[in-house]
Amino acid sequence: MNALAALVAATLNGGTLLALAALGLLINERAGVVNLGAEGMMLVAAIAGFATAVHTGSDTLAFVAGMGAGAALAGVFALLALWLNTNQYAAGLALSLFGTGFSAFVGQGYVQEKLTARPSFAIPVLSDLPFVGTALFRQHPLVYGAMALTAGLAWFLYRSRAGLVLRAVGESPESAHALGYPVRRIRLLAVLAGGALCGLAGAYVSVAYTPLWVEGMIAGKGWIALALTTFATWRPARVLLGAYLFGGVTMLQFHLQGQGVEVPSQLLSMLPYVATIVVLVLISRNSGFIRANMPASLGKPFHPGG
Repeated sequence: MNALAALVAATLNGGTLLALAALGLLINERAGVVNLGAEGMMLVAAIAGFATAVHTGSDTLAFVAGMGAGAALAGVFALLALWLNTNQYAAGLALSLFGTGFSAFVGQGYVQEKLTARPSFAIPVLSDLPFVGTALFRQHPLVYGAMALTAGLAWFLYRSRAGLVLRAVGESPESAHALGYPVRRIRLLAVLAGGALCGLAGAYVSVAYTPLWVEGMIAGKGWIALALTTFATWRPARVLLGAYLFGGVTMLQFHLQGQGVEVPSQLLSMLPYVATIVVLVLISRNSGFIRANMPASLGKPFHPGG
């Protein structure tokens, strides 16, 4: 039971970073913008957050720095894709490649750096309960923050006027523009918010999840987060559940290795990515379902007055 509780706790922890990034990308895509640069944004945010934590000793400032780095790169993407009308897919891939190289260059001096002792978190009384205390109530605050963010984003998209406008821009930017809404500014805000959340996820990786800096440490999690938005059919609650599913698959490999299961480590490391491919293949079999849930203008450029 102790091992199972630890696995559940690790699943929530591992799923949180995917959920934060995927929720940010969901905001982008609900506005009709596809940003393939999540991997690069998360890497730059990871080194920004780690460097800030090293020099200031403050995790809060580290998360703020990560969000700022992610938003800054997202702003560059917005300039290219929304104002200069470059191809969204090409601009996103370029951003991902740039972020990978830039983070490796900037992070050379931080490979051997170590953070101060990491704080432990526990909710009084509840954390002492058998099984559920270990599994649910000894998590980093951002784990609970991701859950609250999911609920807040669901309310925003489906219960608020601003969320309705955002979804309208993603469905038909021409109609929204005709009604007087500033489509490009709305998309800019969505892209910046998405970049900030990807940045928060990147900083969470290097500051709390695995508190160190290693080149390429995001290791494809940005791409998994991107796939999660399709897997979840652009619904916040499904994003969170999907993140925990993939987080559980990721943690399962370490659990099996710890239990002495004689399976090649390379095969176990493949599990999260194999699961991603399998899920996308299964979803893609029902193209009508995807089209019914996908924002109609996703990935399509908008030219005001054009």
